[in-house]
Amino acid sequence: MLTDAVLLAGRHNRGPLLGVSNAPWEALVPIGGRPMAAWVVDAALACSGIGRLAVVGPAELRLAIADRASERLVMVAPEGSMFDNLRRGVAALGDPEELILILTSDIPLVRPGMLEVFLDRALARKPRADFYYPVVPKEAVELRFGKSHRTYVRLREGVFTGGNVALVRPGVLDRMAHEVETFMALRKSPLKLARRLGWPFLLRFLIGRPTISQVEAHFSALFGVRGQAVIVTDAEIGVDVDKPEDVALCEAVLAHA
Repeated sequence: MLTDAVLLAGRHNRGPLLGVSNAPWEALVPIGGRPMAAWVVDAALACSGIGRLAVVGPAELRLAIADRASERLVMVAPEGSMFDNLRRGVAALGDPEELILILTSDIPLVRPGMLEVFLDRALARKPRADFYYPVVPKEAVELRFGKSHRTYVRLREGVFTGGNVALVRPGVLDRMAHEVETFMALRKSPLKLARRLGWPFLLRFLIGRPTISQVEAHFSALFGVRGQAVIVTDAEIGVDVDKPEDVALCEAVLAHA
């Protein structure tokens, strides 16, 4: 069975990427001569495990990918928050009950085979979960791209960075949205955030490395959904474009592709 996907491309360009492009939307920032979201659209449409693709993005992006027109591709105008746009994308697919793949527009180096590996590994996990999230070993990132400024977490199994895709059961999105919005509201108050996460859990990070299964159990309880981490070694899934040096890195990689 094919997995439908939603590509989130509705973020205004109001952050560090303004230093390299005055494009009104981050998805339209040019990389390798194309809007960076176009690379992700290509990868998703060429992935053998993906069925329909809903792209939640501006009209300008529609024009940029017009030559990729397909009955599998649905364009949706962005409106509101990230979760509002995610809901709009899911609704455009007919509110599917099966798992959907969520992608961000800022991973222009991702390729079809990388998405297939993540999907295959996630769907092979037993028992089935509501939410699957890729984690990439630090050594895989540095082997591919050298030293780079990424956010890493040290666990018993190794040091990992998170990916920029996820496989989610649509029915749990509202529950997850509430918790994510709570975390965003608390992000500038470390004490309140620590209380929300739970001191025992944080102490595990301070005095010893928790295992992946312990982190899964904690966040599954916190969000009220069953979540699982999926280890992948494709560093491109963990390298997103959110600052000028990321644009330069992607330009260099694509120039030698």
